[in-house]
Amino acid sequence: MAYFDVPEIDYTRYSNRQLAAVPLAVLAVALLVLVGSFLVLGSPVPMGMDFAGGTELTVQTSTPQDDIAAAFDADADVRSTGTDNQYVVQFSDSDLESLRTQAESGLEQDGSTDIVQSASSMGATFGQQNQQTALFGLVVAFVGMSAIAFILFRTFVPSIAIVISAFSDLMIPLAFMRLTGIPLSLGTVAGLLMLIGYSVDSDILLNNHILRRGGDFYDSTHRAMRTGITMTVTSMAAMLVMGVAAFVLGIDLLASIGIILFVGLATDLMNTYMLNLSLLRWYKFEGVRS
Repeated sequence: MAYFDVPEIDYTRYSNRQLAAVPLAVLAVALLVLVGSFLVLGSPVPMGMDFAGGTELTVQTSTPQDDIAAAFDADADVRSTGTDNQYVVQFSDSDLESLRTQAESGLEQDGSTDIVQSASSMGATFGQQNQQTALFGLVVAFVGMSAIAFILFRTFVPSIAIVISAFSDLMIPLAFMRLTGIPLSLGTVAGLLMLIGYSVDSDILLNNHILRRGGDFYDSTHRAMRTGITMTVTSMAAMLVMGVAAFVLGIDLLASIGIILFVGLATDLMNTYMLNLSLLRWYKFEGVRS
């Protein structure tokens, strides 16, 4: 396996509090954003049509993108699909037939092609059911990850270090979604579930090198970093390329998943090699083992 030339960081220059301060401060800001958003807007993150309900039309029209929303009585979110003169128009209104009629009468036809290419509608009740299902999936995945951590290491501090890091790896991307307006959908939930897997992988790698392999603490840390950073940075590069390519092609869902995973993986680097490491060092040299 090829490795990046990961520099050997002199962790002895920093106290455990200094190492943990930055990731904990970022986590605190993220939680503040999410809680504030919930109190003010009623939802910690923007909800996509999968969870909020509404109607989506795919239209083929020569009407300029900036003028499409004016053809409808309801508020419309217009996005290009990457195909010439084809757009996706989303509404919080679920009156599908009325919106289809408005599209046919208010938009200019692009040649002989029908204006409305496809249409779908989801009720608010079904969207709430999707919310509950997605939340249940995230909770089950997180609880399962936590159980695996405690089963593998059977001691509180190394296990809770993994859990805290994984929690932060979820909260910070969610706050990023709120700040950038990326809606929560079934697709982005899948991206968040992937982040749990990435987080567990890197944290268990670090814990295993330090607690179960022989050698000096800092030598073990550097060996884990060589493998972990190689894997994470490679994944970040792949997600960034996917996100940029999807954005250029107008595939919004893939672009959102790519950027969320990129932010989440960058967060995981910080949490693993600062927060998790500080807790492991405290446990190794100062903590009382049980």
